[in-house]
Amino acid sequence: MDIVHAMHIFVRVAEFNSFTAAADSLGYSTPHVSRSISDLEVHLRAKLINRTTRKVALTEAGYRYLERCKVLLEDLKLAELEAAGAHLEAFGKLRMHSPNGIGHYHIIPLIAKYAQLQPNVDFELNLSQASPDLLAEGYDLVISADSRVSDSSFIARELGETYSVFCAGPAYIQEHGLPEEIDQLKDHACLRLHDLSFPKGWEIDGYDMDEVISPRQMFTVNVAGSIAQAAKENMGVCLIPSYVAASSIAKGDLIRVLPTVKANQRSISVIYPSRHFLDAKVRTWVEFLKAQLPTRLQGDEAALQAGASGRLAPGH
Repeated sequence: MDIVHAMHIFVRVAEFNSFTAAADSLGYSTPHVSRSISDLEVHLRAKLINRTTRKVALTEAGYRYLERCKVLLEDLKLAELEAAGAHLEAFGKLRMHSPNGIGHYHIIPLIAKYAQLQPNVDFELNLSQASPDLLAEGYDLVISADSRVSDSSFIARELGETYSVFCAGPAYIQEHGLPEEIDQLKDHACLRLHDLSFPKGWEIDGYDMDEVISPRQMFTVNVAGSIAQAAKENMGVCLIPSYVAASSIAKGDLIRVLPTVKANQRSISVIYPSRHFLDAKVRTWVEFLKAQLPTRLQGDEAALQAGASGRLAPGH
């Protein structure tokens, strides 16, 4: 039997949890896929998949074999691509993960620009706050707000620094006044962003924010754009990343509060597996990010500074 062919089919069945869907994705008949799995199980003398009329489920041996197959097939793919010159020409699908905010405000616009330069590269972008397992989940690279790399087989390239700023809606400031000191935040409604990178919430050097802010947080949400929208609705004072705040401040939808304060400072990095022959789509995308993202982050800084200089005066 063609063991590599059977491994490809097994991985696809495991991904889709369906013989029929796997067959459709590969362009084979369902009987061919079913027969390949059966032949593979006979070859291995192990049951890989439990099948019923309604669903399929991997056995314990199947889960172990699946992880091995993914590694072996990836190595085989790399060998083929290297031999075919894929490290020279960018093409194929690039699977990437990014935090919601930086992905929405910067990564998607940069993908649009990169696609004009490399039209043969397709992107699959996953946006979430949770940090993924890069290899286990099959990503080519991860945009991260944490440059620390726990695995020596990974490479991290810093792309720039960001921080969070305090903001509030113009009408809220008109009604409640503009805080001039951090301690004054305790007299204001505080909108909280649930950020996995900062589990303690608002982090400012030299301050215990639990003693400063109001113990009553009237609104908490886990997406930066949503907390910004709540502030635009004049619900209170929020702390949001600079790349989320910049455009709203430039438009006058939000007023920067405590403009000298930089909170929740973080480093934005791109992390990818270390390989001698780096796929051209990964290499060119990383180079593009390193060239373009710092400029966009500097644009955020300029917008924040301009907004700070034009903010409302206290009591107005």
